[in-house]
Amino acid sequence: MKLSLGFSPCPNDTFIFDALVNNKIDTEGLEFDVCLEDVETLNKWALEGKLDITKLSFPAFFRSLENYMLLNSGSALGKGVGPLLITDSANEFNTEDINQSSVALPGLHTTANLLFSFAYPDAVDKKFILFSEIENALLNRETDLGVIIHENRFTYQQKGLHKVKDLGEYWEEKMESPIPLGGIAINQSIKRSTALKVDQLIRKSLDFAFSNYPFITDYVKQHSQSMSEDVMRQHIDLYVNNYSLDLGEEGKLAIENLYQVFQEINNIEADEEESLFL
Repeated sequence: MKLSLGFSPCPNDTFIFDALVNNKIDTEGLEFDVCLEDVETLNKWALEGKLDITKLSFPAFFRSLENYMLLNSGSALGKGVGPLLITDSANEFNTEDINQSSVALPGLHTTANLLFSFAYPDAVDKKFILFSEIENALLNRETDLGVIIHENRFTYQQKGLHKVKDLGEYWEEKMESPIPLGGIAINQSIKRSTALKVDQLIRKSLDFAFSNYPFITDYVKQHSQSMSEDVMRQHIDLYVNNYSLDLGEEGKLAIENLYQVFQEINNIEADEEESLFL
């Protein structure tokens, strides 16, 4: 049986899926047709129900509950892992300044956008661009502020950019909860027995990766966009953890908390019948 599988070329995703998609573990009769795309492309595809299995941001998942359920393995959650609001100026920004400034974000359906809206609900001058272009947009004075994710949080200072707010830290202070960034969802058209097998295989793939870490495989390197191995490891260390192996009760509660915030921000009435998890 062949299933379509989408995830990003970022080191945390390629680290998790390397063993699965490159036959380093027994896939128990399953084959995977792999699509590597940036997370906002995957988010848009999820809204269309395009892939059988996909990495996606949690807001995109919340909008796709008719099509997808969340797997227990493969997610990105944690503490100290949230997006950063940055600028090219060392000047202080207060809330009113931020509300009146233009802000570049890595996509409408990203968790970064939701966490920014959680911290600054009255900021409305948003522009959505590819996450890897946000630093240059700031340096070229195309935007006043930008919200960065992924490896950019390790490199922005080298480019003379400055942190205004750690949006993840703000979430943790307010919610006393880990930050849910993205998860792995499976299409509800897939049989439950197959979905459970996929969940187990993702965990086995990650177990395999951890057993060989800190070795960085060629598969991770080839998709890392000229990133140094040191930055790759920082990326993996930050975004891949015990929640990636299994959400557990704490991880699931954090996602439920984020879903509640998502509903409040978007004025969506809660549906107590909805199930988020496999």
